Order: sequence, then structure tokens, then C-alpha cells
Amino acid sequence: MRGLTNYILKPLTFIGALNWGLIGLFGFNFVTFLFGTATIASSIVYCIIGVAALLWLIVMMIDRPAQRDR
Repeated sequence: MRGLTNYILKPLTFIGALNWGLIGLFGFNFVTFLFGTATIASSIVYCIIGVAALLWLIVMMIDRPAQRDR
């Protein structure tokens, strides 16, 4: 599961976060720049990045170490 997280989910989530940062700071949408506005390709990219972020969140919740009571 670590390979999936480290090599697929983290980079895709990072790319999505960078795109939102570009939108917020400069009003520049990199996905739209690459694939065009409201195209099937841009919708697929957004869906893949969203699913990757959701899966990464689930993996992090499952893999987190149990906290011990003191």
C-alpha cells in the first residue's frame, strides 16, 4: 500500500493542490491550459485527482498509528 501512496496518490494530490494554488494566486488553471475548457479530458483529470486525494485520505486514516492513553 505504501507504493501506491508514495508513487501515485501523493503526486496526483500534489498536482491538484498546485493547480488550485495557481488558480488562487494568478487566476491560471493549468488543467484548462493543457486540455481546454470543459472538455472530456479535463473532466477526467479532475476526477482522477479527486479520487486520488480521497484514497490518500482513506489510506492515511487506516495506516495511522494508534495513540496510546497515558
